[in-house]
Amino acid sequence: MEPTLEAAQAVLRSQPFSLLLNAQITAFGPGSVELRIPITDQLKQQHGFVHGGVISYAADNALTFAGGAVLGPAVVTSEYKINYIRPAKGQALVARANVVHAGKSQAVCQCQVFVLADDREILCALAQGTIVSMSQPK
Repeated sequence: MEPTLEAAQAVLRSQPFSLLLNAQITAFGPGSVELRIPITDQLKQQHGFVHGGVISYAADNALTFAGGAVLGPAVVTSEYKINYIRPAKGQALVARANVVHAGKSQAVCQCQVFVLADDREILCALAQGTIVSMSQPK
């Protein structure tokens, strides 16, 4: 069965932390995903930028949904690395992830995190991670 945008959105809605951040999946396809988070004052650190933990969450969750699109819904992040490129200041975060390579039980994925500011997308972080299936081999 092909995963659908509606199924991905239902999984996201089942995550209490994602609800707290008002995260939304706006695109979902074979090995790719787009996740958006509106920026509110509660998500900022003391200098007025989006807290790095929120950016990291966006990358991690986007990586996992991309991996889950090819491995199935029972997946977790095994590891990931993030590079913060510039502070995020704007109206929303947009995380786009895609699968670079997938095997039977793991997928290596990459993610770009942008901040939407004045109708422009500005790259603020890059991430790469390994997503693993929790399903038992047959």
